[in-house]
Amino acid sequence: MGSMAASPPPFTPLDFQLVLLRRMADHHPDLVDRARHTLGVSTAQMREANRRWQAKVRGRYARGAAARYRSVLGAPESRERRRIGDLDCEALAWPVPLWPGLRFEVLLGPGGAVWNEWLVRAPGAPAPALRTTADLLPWSATVDEVARAFAPARPLEGTAPTRWRLAFEAPGVPGGPKRPRVAEFTWGLFQTLG
Repeated sequence: MGSMAASPPPFTPLDFQLVLLRRMADHHPDLVDRARHTLGVSTAQMREANRRWQAKVRGRYARGAAARYRSVLGAPESRERRRIGDLDCEALAWPVPLWPGLRFEVLLGPGGAVWNEWLVRAPGAPAPALRTTADLLPWSATVDEVARAFAPARPLEGTAPTRWRLAFEAPGVPGGPKRPRVAEFTWGLFQTLG
């Protein structure tokens, strides 16, 4: 009797959190290590989760992004219709246990095309008070929160598909002069300031 290859274990919400962390490790390996320990996983497990995710994204039988997220994260916690310009969109959001005050949001355009995939503040969760750049701590704020706090902010091209950058002017301390700054985000969560 021939042996059958074992199918890989299912990709879980924990694995998905490891994928988010893997991208953030480029900016803050110390924070990622702490989060990884909180989740009780090794660096090798994080690398393996990322490898499996890349196979899901780029594989021969890859699903569309919205279906991929549903298969891993389950039914979204919320679905919301949004009007952006003259287009109707749908925002799907899932909880992320590692960051209870955030949700992973997928924004679908007409025809179900995925326009955006990132972390946003959960409804009712307190947002950080951002008055100066000193208030911007790693993992403290989302793209939208920084853009509102330091308007007018200008989006810049990110260095990878899961990265965003915002250019704005802000003081470093209360009452200080405004200086041009660029904030870097991974999966929509603030990482560094240039």
